[in-house]
Amino acid sequence: MNEQEYFLLIEHIQKYWNERIHDLEVTTHPVGTEAFFEDLAEYRFDKLHYLPKVVDFNGYRGKKVLEIGCGTGIDLIRFARGGARVTGVDLSQTAIELAKKYFAYKNLKADLKIMNGEDLKFPDNSFDLIYAHGVLQYTADARKMVAEAFRVLKPDGTFIGMVYNRRGWLNVMSKFFKVGLEHEDAPVLDKYTIGEFRQLLSVFSDVHIIPERFPVKSRLHGGIKGFLFNACFVGVFNAVPGSWVRKSGWHLMAFAKK
Repeated sequence: MNEQEYFLLIEHIQKYWNERIHDLEVTTHPVGTEAFFEDLAEYRFDKLHYLPKVVDFNGYRGKKVLEIGCGTGIDLIRFARGGARVTGVDLSQTAIELAKKYFAYKNLKADLKIMNGEDLKFPDNSFDLIYAHGVLQYTADARKMVAEAFRVLKPDGTFIGMVYNRRGWLNVMSKFFKVGLEHEDAPVLDKYTIGEFRQLLSVFSDVHIIPERFPVKSRLHGGIKGFLFNACFVGVFNAVPGSWVRKSGWHLMAFAKK
């Protein structure tokens, strides 16, 4: 795409995420209240129960951590609780305003900025850890975002990122049950194979990719489709030997070193 098309797409992405809050449908509390944030956090770590097992949120005390696409700060606040010096950037003004409220409720410090993750306004070699969970698949130019993450990461620093698995179980089930994926209407929604994700991160010297997020009962879908998914599919899938289904995890988690 040319430069004009690129900036128009960035504007479209920004508008989309300014108008939407991830997982908003799981809470009945007013947006921006402390109970609202607690509902979002509880749901996220119930759905993504694997996340605290593979990401050591408490392991960066005194380190500088940048989250690209921090959203409302649900993950970033865990790094802050663990003693990290945290910075969060997001293209969405709505997200940054909410993240500031969440950190204020918890009396924790963070440097939170509206910023395009493909054009980071930080010097080279600034951060010990860069975290981008569920961001690369929604951005205009994923390679540009990866290049920027690499640039601002310190030598021997760590990059942790997640993208959606094109060969994952949820991609298959969404087609089978004819149920749309979350944010399927976003301006950009890319999915990757393990090989494609590894290639995207080829600028890093060491890349380890593991598939994660396997079926748990859905709170969002009812009716016959919800019943079949919760009562039948989840139980059957989890009864299958893990080695058979491991590569079908919906989330591809990458751990890379500079």
